[in-house]
Amino acid sequence: MAQSDSNSQPEQEKFISPRSKYYGDFTPENLAFDANLQEFAQRVNIICALETGGKITSTDAYEGIRKAWKELKHSKKGLEIGKDE
Repeated sequence: MAQSDSNSQPEQEKFISPRSKYYGDFTPENLAFDANLQEFAQRVNIICALETGGKITSTDAYEGIRKAWKELKHSKKGLEIGKDE
């Protein structure tokens, strides 16, 4: 019996964008930053794959990663991660 598309979507999502459990010191800010960091890693992975596959230029890949990095940096600053260190 074949699965319907609605039942297979969560499994596809887990395969395409796996998420890891957070094991650090729990604070809402750390948890939010961890989610942002994992999203950044996924975006970089996709950008690299697109560039390697010839779908985007090296310049476009660099700019995409640079933009994602700025967003992550802004997130870190907004969440005040590492401020006390």
